[in-house]
Amino acid sequence: MPLWNTDDLEFDVDDVLRGQGADPGAIRQRSPRLVETAQRAYEEGQALLEPKTLYRELDVDVLRHERLVLADGSKLSGALVTEHLGPAERVVLILCTVGEALEAHASEISQDDIVYGLALDGVGSAAVEVLANSACKFFEDQAIDGGLQSSIPISPGMIGWPVDKGQPEIFSILEPEQINVSLSEYGLMRPRKSLTMVLGFGPTMQTDGRTCDYCAMRETCRYQDHYEPAHV
Repeated sequence: MPLWNTDDLEFDVDDVLRGQGADPGAIRQRSPRLVETAQRAYEEGQALLEPKTLYRELDVDVLRHERLVLADGSKLSGALVTEHLGPAERVVLILCTVGEALEAHASEISQDDIVYGLALDGVGSAAVEVLANSACKFFEDQAIDGGLQSSIPISPGMIGWPVDKGQPEIFSILEPEQINVSLSEYGLMRPRKSLTMVLGFGPTMQTDGRTCDYCAMRETCRYQDHYEPAHV
């Protein structure tokens, strides 16, 4: 299975704060000490990142009964799959991770310093998001160069594609053991700082909308305006 890697993950301390679920602007005004902690975690945590991306590109065979049947006979199913990948001629399935070293270190640190441990965890969250966005842009640019359009990236856990259905489908198509990622019986990935996505490509794809529009937290999330559609 092909690997796509980048060692140049560009993110900053504000992204680390967002990775902890905080508003960077508010934190900078109210708690400079937390910003200093995030900065220290950012500087230490980068050396522990092990970014890897596994992917597989497959042609679409047919769309049948809310199931996208791929060229190798595997299937992706669900209302979200039908809505966004139905017009696709081919799809790329992507699994990104930043490894377990940072996660293990953050867990160990948290036993004595929960604040710093959470800041290290925020580094992992920020890093895997940047890695996923970089991977999406790479494949979207390829599609554009080939005269095709791209869907928004969709992931298990978004509205219309339950985790317990989508994750096993993706893992059955990829070979996640290549990058030391596993899936629990509940559909949770290990290491935790891992993401799966699927992009569809074709001449008539739906290109409007944002991934945030299909997130179960879209009504309460304070940060969705920070994220732009990957294909824009």
